[in-house]
Amino acid sequence: MADPHPSDDVAVRASLVLFAAALLALIAANSPWAGEFKRLWETPITIGVGSFHISDSLKLWIKNGLMAVFFLHVGLEIKAESLEGALSDAKRATLPVVAALGGIVVPALIYLAIVGADRELVRGWAVPTATDIAFAIGVVGLLGSRVPVALKAFLLAVAVIDDLAAILVIAIFYSGEFNLVALGFAGAAIVALKILNLARITRLWPYLAIGVPLWIAIYHGGLSPTLAGVIVAAFVPMKDLAGASPLHRLESTLRLPVLFLIMPVFALANAGVALSGNGGATTVLSLAIALALIIGKPVGIVGAVLLSSRLGLAALPEGSNWRQIVGAGALAGIGFTMSLFTGYLAFGEGPVMDQVRIGVLSGSFVSGLLGAALLWRR
Repeated sequence: MADPHPSDDVAVRASLVLFAAALLALIAANSPWAGEFKRLWETPITIGVGSFHISDSLKLWIKNGLMAVFFLHVGLEIKAESLEGALSDAKRATLPVVAALGGIVVPALIYLAIVGADRELVRGWAVPTATDIAFAIGVVGLLGSRVPVALKAFLLAVAVIDDLAAILVIAIFYSGEFNLVALGFAGAAIVALKILNLARITRLWPYLAIGVPLWIAIYHGGLSPTLAGVIVAAFVPMKDLAGASPLHRLESTLRLPVLFLIMPVFALANAGVALSGNGGATTVLSLAIALALIIGKPVGIVGAVLLSSRLGLAALPEGSNWRQIVGAGALAGIGFTMSLFTGYLAFGEGPVMDQVRIGVLSGSFVSGLLGAALLWRR
């Protein structure tokens, strides 16, 4: 079976490109050309013919269009892990599932404790609950053999479960007003995908072709259209009649464009924030996100692992110790892509989103440094 996940070398290069894109966005947003940089992402783009068209800014096309491909790739990873990876066996899956839940609940509670009863800021409770797989695995790749193989697999499984939880949160908590007619068309597209499965169609193009009207229907239905990518991934066949894997083939095809194009472009469009003049009432939001990532993630993950080991539900990953578990928990605090995406869904564009950016960037940066420092020593 082909490795469905990027090698350490690819992960390291992808994380460096992603970091460079975020840094470039920060520099541009604080340069004399900040106005031009902002207007670039506000460029209107219309796709369609006559009355059948969608008009959005370049930034929104990136959020809704390119990120749908990103979520297709994430969905393929989740399906692969659940069918033949670390999540395919109940005993093996216990530890990362429990750890991921701890790493979701504790950051959310810390965030809510800091923002208090502010009804507007409460909407962002899910922002610090996500893990950026590319960054986290990239840091692990930089550390090489200092990180046990079993611990790498554990961190990857936790990140995959985080992504699954983020998808559910987006679908349930960050939807707009529903258009039942459009959602009806989305349902018909899902039925068509199921028919392809029942007919044992293993070619990829019919699934991807149905994904386009599905995306349009979900877009008009009031849900985040990125969910179309996850839905299509759920129906992509794992095996064909010859024993090959259409799922792994598509995942492999998407891997490099997602890692080296889609994620950096998203970072470039969303990580830029003017660092001057951002004080004020919403500063508490940046603090809540940063502390939830830096403290909440490792505390939640380590606490869940400790509870599991004490109850005899699961043992530590082979070859690892508690310091390394804390280090892995800290790396899970690198929220970045998913945290920024969730923040945008929660607050939209504006001054509040600028505070989200500051909290996510600072929290992810400190989490990465802390995790690397803990795992550096063999």
